[in-house]
Amino acid sequence: MIALLGKKLGMTKLFDEKGVSTCVSVIEVGPCVVLGSTDKKVKLGYEEITEKKIKKPILGFFKKINLAPKKYIREVLFENSANYKVGDLLKADLFKVNDIVDVIGTTKGKGFQGGMKRWNWKGGPRAHGSTSHRRVGSIGSTTTPGRVIKGHHMPGHMGNAQSTVKNLKVITVNTEHNIIAVKGAVPGHRQALVLDNRLDNA
Repeated sequence: MIALLGKKLGMTKLFDEKGVSTCVSVIEVGPCVVLGSTDKKVKLGYEEITEKKIKKPILGFFKKINLAPKKYIREVLFENSANYKVGDLLKADLFKVNDIVDVIGTTKGKGFQGGMKRWNWKGGPRAHGSTSHRRVGSIGSTTTPGRVIKGHHMPGHMGNAQSTVKNLKVITVNTEHNIIAVKGAVPGHRQALVLDNRLDNA
């Protein structure tokens, strides 16, 4: 597996030579700098940040390895991780057209939402006499078991959670600007941080 940190730039359509359109998500992957490596993992840094905006212990770590501070630091699984040295730059050329990738990101936060929006409830009768158009309704039995079952779908906080979209196909790779386009949607808003995992069987 190979993974790079990047940012979701948005969605668009691409047309092939036959004029068939494909909806794609455009992702800026890297450049990521190697901050360290172990047997199976590589520590990556992404996006430069000024020294004033970083905590002193982390700043000391970057000064120790003699690299400019980075905003995001993640450890990811890497094939042949021992071959990567501190200071190496990893760019979009690690990906190829038709590669299969998993994209990890954070979904858009939607705050407190009712059950119909959060869980796609059908809702109650829509007639004028009904008083339960969008209400929760019954949530448990008064006899056995006499309590609300754990995990019951209820209104509450929606979004702002980690999500993984699997088996997305890489449509194009732009090595000059470190941009890839993958077929389908990826979690998060524009400029949201994402992690692109290229699978071993790609």
